[in-house]
Amino acid sequence: MTEPESLYFQSVSFTGMAPGARLIVLGAVHGNETCGTQAIRRVIGEIESGQLALHAGSVTFVPITNPLAYMRQQRMGDRNLNRNLVPTDEPVEFEDRIANWLCPLLAQHDALLDLHSFHTAGQPFVMLGPENNMGTLEPFARSAEETALALRLGVHRFVDGWLDTYAAGVARRLAAGVSAREADVHYGVGTTEFMRAQGGIALTLECGQHDDPAAPEVAYRAIHNTLAHLQLVSAPAPAAVSDTEALRLYAVIDRVHADDQFARTWSSFDPVRAGEVIGMRQNGAPVTADRDGYIVFPNPRALPGQEWFYLARPSDRV
Repeated sequence: MTEPESLYFQSVSFTGMAPGARLIVLGAVHGNETCGTQAIRRVIGEIESGQLALHAGSVTFVPITNPLAYMRQQRMGDRNLNRNLVPTDEPVEFEDRIANWLCPLLAQHDALLDLHSFHTAGQPFVMLGPENNMGTLEPFARSAEETALALRLGVHRFVDGWLDTYAAGVARRLAAGVSAREADVHYGVGTTEFMRAQGGIALTLECGQHDDPAAPEVAYRAIHNTLAHLQLVSAPAPAAVSDTEALRLYAVIDRVHADDQFARTWSSFDPVRAGEVIGMRQNGAPVTADRDGYIVFPNPRALPGQEWFYLARPSDRV
């Protein structure tokens, strides 16, 4: 088996002749989510062949952000790269080494498009950052710019509320005496949260189920639309999508025991009714929805102490 010490980090950058925005596009932050990798390599090939011309600003592509997880064809190497993303003077896990390389690279850019996929069947969607605020958790002042880009990625569903919801889950874990790193609000910080903290805009595009053959095309279209919207290429500006659906995460439910089981096979954005049984705890206690809404990111492979699923409600954000 290839040792981590033999792996390397790769980024490919192109700079146009005129000034402009500095975009970075990530693939395979999670090693089993390869739609972004495929789309990025396709676009790199178009630029190198002259089929696509970058005339302003710059774009940096990272086809494989987590090479250890990618090599193993699994979500993580030693831990989830998209949690607690921060440089460290004493790297222990492989993802610490990635952070020491990736975080300074992100900070050199103005905008981030992070391409992902998800476990179960479902339609693509965009994860938005917070609305403009002066709070302490995730202060932000560029919501209008970020939303404008999100509306041009080519998908119709938008979800926000990530870090607020994660922080509420942390408070619950702390109240229950959990001492794992999942009980630290900073563990909810990933690529997009780090990018916004550097003053940029950042979007996570969930392109579909991991093995959906349409997912790489969703990612490819989003890259092209982003390049055009930011005026890095001379293509016509993409129109904002219509017929949008906006949802807000409001609760995260953890898997407590390995024998906790879902009541049925769930897909992201399946509707749930108030009182509906979503799963059963190991001791037989039902886990139910507290209101009408939707289930998001159901993960039947979640480890005990980690997020099992999220709940969302309709929003008028977009």
